[in-house]
Amino acid sequence: MPYFCMQHFIPEKQHLALIQYYHHAAPLKLESGQILPEVQIAYHTYGRLNAAGDNVIWICHALTANSDVAEWWPGMVGQGKVINPERYFIVCANILGSCYGSSGPLTANPITGKPYYSSFPMVTIRDMVQAHILLARHLGIKQIYLLVGGSMGGYQAMEWALMEPEFVQRLFLLATGAAESAWGIAIHTAQRLAIEADSTWKDDRPDAGAKGLKAARAIGMLTYRNYQTFVRTQTDLDFSKIDHFKASSYILYQGDKLVKRFNAQSYWLLTKAMDSHNIARGRAERLEDVLATIQQKALILGITSDILCPPEEQRFLAKHMPYSAYYEIDSPYGHDGFLIEFDVIGQVLRDWLEGRLP
Repeated sequence: MPYFCMQHFIPEKQHLALIQYYHHAAPLKLESGQILPEVQIAYHTYGRLNAAGDNVIWICHALTANSDVAEWWPGMVGQGKVINPERYFIVCANILGSCYGSSGPLTANPITGKPYYSSFPMVTIRDMVQAHILLARHLGIKQIYLLVGGSMGGYQAMEWALMEPEFVQRLFLLATGAAESAWGIAIHTAQRLAIEADSTWKDDRPDAGAKGLKAARAIGMLTYRNYQTFVRTQTDLDFSKIDHFKASSYILYQGDKLVKRFNAQSYWLLTKAMDSHNIARGRAERLEDVLATIQQKALILGITSDILCPPEEQRFLAKHMPYSAYYEIDSPYGHDGFLIEFDVIGQVLRDWLEGRLP
C-alpha cells in the first residue's frame, strides 16, 4: 500500500507549482521547552511578490492538508479565482509535525540520522506559527496583506495575528474558534484512542498505526459532515439489504483513502496540537479580552450545519474582535463546507476585499 505523504509526494496539477523546501539550520525552541535541532519547512508559492511587497496572501492549512493549496482549494486559488496568482503572491506552508515534507515524525532526526517516528516532540499551534515566521523571513516578506485559515488553519492565523500584529494586515477566518472546545478535545481523544488501540502505532516504520488511523478517520468523518448529509447521500434504496450498506462502504473508503496518504503518528501529534489551542494562554484570563486586542480587519465565516466548530464559535469571534465582519452560509456539508462551498465563499471574500461588505 503506497504511503505518498511519506515520500513527500504531492500531485502536480495544471497550476504547475512545485513543492519547495526551506532548511533552517538553527535550533527552534518549542513551547514545551523541548528543542528541535533544525527545522525543515515544505511550502508552495504561486505568483510573484510585487515591488511594494504588499500583495502577500498566506493560507494556513488544516489537519491533513498539504502546502499545495491550489490542489485542495481549487475553487478559491488559481487564475480567475478570488485568490489569483496573477495579482497576489500566495504562500502555503506545510505545518510542523505533519508528514508532507515539514519536520515531523517521518523526517530525519539530525542527531540520530533516522526518522523521529513517535519520538518527535509535542508541538503547539504557536510552534507551527514560529515555523511560518521563519519561512516568511526567508522569503523576504515584510507584511501579509491577507492571512487565511479554515478550521485548524484559523487557529494558526489568529495566533500569528497576535504574535505579529504589525506584520498581519487582514484576516479571513473560516469555521474556526478562539480555543479548542471541550467537544473538539473529546473527539480528538476518541481518535487518539483508536490509533493507540493499534499495537503498531509506535513502531519505527512509516505505516505504523495504519489500522488505528483508519478508525480515527471514521470518527472524524462523523463530525466533518452531519446527520442530514449522510441521510441524503448515503441512504440505501434497496430495502432488502441486511449488510454492506452504502454508509458503511463510504466510511471504509474514506478511512482507506486517508491511510494511503497520511501517517498515524502525525495525526496523533497534530490532534494534540489542536487540543492545546487557546489564544488566552499566557495572555489573559478571558478569551474576550484577547480578542479585543486584535486590531486587524477580519472577515469571519460560519457554516450553519457545522457540528465540529459550530457558528456560535465564529459569532463569538465576531462579537469580540473590534474590526470584524461576520457572514454565515447555509450549507448542507457541515464542517467540510469551507472546502466545498467555494462559489459563495469566494464571492463573500471578493465583496469584502472590495469594500462591499462592512
